[in-house]
Amino acid sequence: MLNVGILGCGPISQFAHLEACQKARNVRLYSVCDTARELAEKMAHFYGADKVYTNYDEMLEDKDLDAVIIATSDAFHIPAAIKAIESDKHVLVEKPLGADLQEALTLEKLVSKSGLTFQVGHMKRFDAGIVSAKNFIDNEMGGMVAFKAWYCDSTHRYDQTDSTQPVPVLGKNTTKPTRNPKENLRRYFMMAHGSHLLDTARFLAGRINSVQAHLVEKNGMYNWFVDTGFENGANGHLDLTVAVRMDWHEGFHIYGEQGSVLAKTYNPWYFKVSEVQCFSEKDGQYRQVLDNKAHFFALQLESFAECILNGAPQKGTNIKEGIESIKGMLAIDRSVKTGKRISLDEVTGAL
Repeated sequence: MLNVGILGCGPISQFAHLEACQKARNVRLYSVCDTARELAEKMAHFYGADKVYTNYDEMLEDKDLDAVIIATSDAFHIPAAIKAIESDKHVLVEKPLGADLQEALTLEKLVSKSGLTFQVGHMKRFDAGIVSAKNFIDNEMGGMVAFKAWYCDSTHRYDQTDSTQPVPVLGKNTTKPTRNPKENLRRYFMMAHGSHLLDTARFLAGRINSVQAHLVEKNGMYNWFVDTGFENGANGHLDLTVAVRMDWHEGFHIYGEQGSVLAKTYNPWYFKVSEVQCFSEKDGQYRQVLDNKAHFFALQLESFAECILNGAPQKGTNIKEGIESIKGMLAIDRSVKTGKRISLDEVTGAL
């Protein structure tokens, strides 16, 4: 069993990571850490953690702790990850990895030297429907001609999540970033949602070389259309819209030499596997996987633990891919501002 500690006991931990530790077959929730002691103690008691910390450095000093899940505000992801790596702990960090490219590159050097397992929490890679699309693309579809994907949050999203999620327990004296993440909605939506869209695109279609992006802000809606240049030469189009006046709308279409993929993905808090149809020209048939193992956070954590305990290949988003997401977000931002196509290899700075 892998002894895991969670940094941050706020909503994302309560909705995802604490329960994932309970459900993952090869993980033990060893400790929790939050500056709000009462909150940390409540979560430890309810989920069965052995130890409670209010000081992250002290938790990292515990020699029985194997790995940490960093479930804090985005601004703390990279600094907390650096501390964990320097303390010889494996890391699973919530997405996005961060917003500052130079900070991420510094972290990458540390991870590379350490030999530790480092994973970014893009849990959609553990959706059986999306995995079936990946397997079809790699083994049957032939050369990819076109990839288009959309991630459209909905005005009805919070009605949906209020129906499916428990009411989060809030704590006093929690540590907050110096600036409100939602004061710049362009940045907030890109990091919260755009990072998922970019990771799914890269997972299925390969490396993104360049983007040309257009943004329309109208009536409280933010819509990015992104002409996406893939290394494999496929035509690409990404649509990020927040928020559509309809139900949650997410999915992708992929066209290849020997088949096509049509996919619909659900609000992640439904814990429902994506509906993915793979059509093979070879036998003239559609195939769709049925898999009810849909706690993507638990599956993600199990895979992370398998890497550490048994040397299994890493299936999740690694540090290099996390950096590619930062580059993609930066490139989209620069393209919107300049009106030009931007190479991901040329971006610098922070979002």
